Amino acid sequence: MGCAVILFPVLPILFIFLFFLQNNSIKTSKYNFFTFLPLNLFEQFQRIANAYFLFLLIFLSVCVQADLLLLSSSEPHNFHFCFYLPFTGEVKCEAPNNKLDKFTGTLTLRGEKYALDNEKMLLRGCTIRNTEWCFGLVIYAGPDTKLMQNSGKTTFKRTSIDRLMNVLVLVIFAFLALMCLILAIGNGIWEYDKGYYFQVYLPWAEGVNSASYSGFLMFWSYVIILNTVVPISLYVSVEIIRLGNSFYIDWDRKMYYPLNDTPAQARTTTLNEELGQIKYIFSDKTGTLTQNIMCFNKCSINGKSYGISVHIDNKNTEKVDFSYNQLADPKFAFYDHSLVEAVKLSDVPTHRFFRLLSLCHTVMPEEKKEGNLVYQAQSPDEGALVTAARNFGFVFRARTPETITIVEMGETKIYKLLAILDFNNVRKRMSVIVRSPEGDLTLYCKGADTILYELLHSSCDTLKEETTEHLNEFAGEGLRTLVVAYKNLDEDYFQEWIRRHHEASTALEGREDKLSELYEEIEKDLMLLGATAIEDKLQDGVPQTIETLAKANIKIWVLTGDKQETAMNIGYSCNLLNDDMEDVFIIEGSTSDDAYALEGNLELELVRTACLCKVVICCRVTPLQKAQVVELVKKYKKAVTLAIGDGANDVSMIKTAHIGVGISGQEGMQAVLSSDFSFAQFRYLQRLLLVHGRWSYIRMCKFLKYFFYKNFAFTLVHFWYGFFSGFSAQTVYDEWFITLYNLVYTSLPVLGMSLFDQDVDDRWSMLFPQLYVPGQQNLYFNKTVFVKCMLQGIYSSLILFFIPYGAMYNTMRSDGKAIADYQSFALMAQTCLLIVVSVQIGLDTSYWTVVNQFFIWGSLSVYFAITFTMYSDGMYLIFTASFPFIGTARNTLSQPNVWLAIFLSITLCVLPVVGFRFLKAQLKPTPSDKVRRYLIKPEILLTTT
Repeated sequence: MGCAVILFPVLPILFIFLFFLQNNSIKTSKYNFFTFLPLNLFEQFQRIANAYFLFLLIFLSVCVQADLLLLSSSEPHNFHFCFYLPFTGEVKCEAPNNKLDKFTGTLTLRGEKYALDNEKMLLRGCTIRNTEWCFGLVIYAGPDTKLMQNSGKTTFKRTSIDRLMNVLVLVIFAFLALMCLILAIGNGIWEYDKGYYFQVYLPWAEGVNSASYSGFLMFWSYVIILNTVVPISLYVSVEIIRLGNSFYIDWDRKMYYPLNDTPAQARTTTLNEELGQIKYIFSDKTGTLTQNIMCFNKCSINGKSYGISVHIDNKNTEKVDFSYNQLADPKFAFYDHSLVEAVKLSDVPTHRFFRLLSLCHTVMPEEKKEGNLVYQAQSPDEGALVTAARNFGFVFRARTPETITIVEMGETKIYKLLAILDFNNVRKRMSVIVRSPEGDLTLYCKGADTILYELLHSSCDTLKEETTEHLNEFAGEGLRTLVVAYKNLDEDYFQEWIRRHHEASTALEGREDKLSELYEEIEKDLMLLGATAIEDKLQDGVPQTIETLAKANIKIWVLTGDKQETAMNIGYSCNLLNDDMEDVFIIEGSTSDDAYALEGNLELELVRTACLCKVVICCRVTPLQKAQVVELVKKYKKAVTLAIGDGANDVSMIKTAHIGVGISGQEGMQAVLSSDFSFAQFRYLQRLLLVHGRWSYIRMCKFLKYFFYKNFAFTLVHFWYGFFSGFSAQTVYDEWFITLYNLVYTSLPVLGMSLFDQDVDDRWSMLFPQLYVPGQQNLYFNKTVFVKCMLQGIYSSLILFFIPYGAMYNTMRSDGKAIADYQSFALMAQTCLLIVVSVQIGLDTSYWTVVNQFFIWGSLSVYFAITFTMYSDGMYLIFTASFPFIGTARNTLSQPNVWLAIFLSITLCVLPVVGFRFLKAQLKPTPSDKVRRYLIKPEILLTTT
């Protein structure tokens, strides 16, 4: 009884629950809203490969990208460009920032403080050399790393044509809606006025009980019929064209660099036509315009100049023989024998000069085999100077944190390294303090002439004047110059100075200012030794390339981290600057955070002023500032920009510009990997823009104009037909023709033109850079051109409807039978349409190839073959419902009056186009028209040249 009392209320509740839970619906879906994600993931990860790739993705995400403090390495003296510090203490450092050349920190170890600076850091992205292993402490990780702090935002790059197409597609949607609305209103009026009284013969559809509702339904019916005006296949065709034009860049043998087996590469297939619209080029200098291979070319020692001019052909000049020096670099070349004689005669200033070059640097030597020295230098300049000293008998052999080993004229000497006074953009000099084996204390210094001249002892005035004359001579030849000087130090003074130096180097607050004061104090009353002159040779063809691009109305800005003097010299040597320029405008960057002109209210004034100049050179700019300069021009000028560089410091600039070009040179592959296009030499840029870029732009513009035209001409015939068919949403053409029109009949001819067409060949494109200007001005396809295509399509559709309509109206065949039927009219209209658009693409084609001919004639042949096949008796008997146009082709196209009407339609459609183009070429010729006319009659001089 107790059990009955307990169970009784449960049973009704359970029955009610099961009743509502169960139903007779059948579910065949595999998932529902809640189970899709977990069940699908479970099924996917049953494939071991998917689980593996997920693990790999997580593993790669866990790997830390960081800036490291180097603690120890496999170097014999635990030295790897950095001071060795066994880490068991505490590190304090500055907050994350974007200063690549600065780091301030201290290490507290066993009660003592040690200075940490940039020389002891391994930054993310750097290459570790001269070591097999190393231990480091992570200082900054992820987005806090200095390289990431300098990196701009990665944005998805789209061309101006892409953005324009989005706008035009919206316009076409609105136009489609307008046409459908007009036809829907027409249907409502017709049904109300006419159709209502003919329902016995033309009954309304089931559910339609009013004319207005019929019009509403017809609106959507016409949306389906007229949807061909919307370029559904446009984007697919555009990507195919871009892919094909990208292959041309990859296959271009004239952009292949055989010395290092590097072809040009299109690393993206979405930006080709934008290469034909570049207005501003932002270029790095070292490694981009130059080879980044420094050569010791000249020097001035104690008032005497050594070396021959770079403008003299040295092929017939005998090289200096360094065979007496077993440690000499065989690749080093020098042509002034008097300098070797001075060294052999133990000339004191000459020996002191090369001793300074062998000691004052941060180069690391690598000697895997006895006597086979390889120098790893942070700067190519330092490597060139140390190599020069090596060949003249002062061989830098090895170094430790405390010593530098030099082989002086065959005798090994070990100098004790007491202090390094670092180079920075303010000091513009570097010094070392060493103790010689004889116990002498000496400071050796090298730096910019404008700085070191202020630090010289008054007794050097005469020598300074002589050296200045030599420096002016070196600078006039485009050489990179440095002044070198020395100073003998007093022991007691130095001990006091080095104590204060240690205190300043371990200070967290104001370290740079304190060290700078100490450096200024000791770097006084220097004795001038002379000057060095290094040649960073331009890449082949750079001056010609810059001159050609300038004729194409492309403005070139050079963004470099080098000093102003060097940037100026390169500017003159590569034809960026010339003596005719009265005012030279140099923008010098700042390594501080206060870059007012790039970030404040002055940015617009900076852009306005700079854009008034023919050439702009920005020197002493950081990687982030390079990107900011590019961003300013993009923001205020609304012009297409291109950035080109070869190193990691150019990555931000390359990513920011509309087009990024990487040069695979001496600085690794980071610029290439971040670029949109890449090649090995700067000179290939003119071919990339003036040939491939211009062709791609012209082809894309021609494709778009033709594509919109043929779609409007095709679709609007339905619109006019609506007024003669009671707005019944009946199609003009056979349904098979509608299906095959874009897919078969017109697809290959337009692709052939878009992949092979060229107004002039590559030689004339390079010879006449003015041909590039229309692309910069966006003349070949814009909103105005689109409206013209639209109007031409409307005009053609009127001809293609009313001429066949008039020709078929009450028309009799030659045997007396009528051909004024819907099927004959449809066949005639679609035949006229296809021939007209085929003639139009023939008129648009400038460069005929076998492929173009085959595609155009082949498409027409395929049309007639398919038409006669589909309208044959056999196809009707097999597929009666699908092919109702039985016999229409042979009956209609056998009539002469039909072909006369077709010829009339073609003439009326094409004649205005031919006439307009003829008059335009005569009255307002484009640069392409002028060049083609010049090719026909070379005696005609082009007004644009």
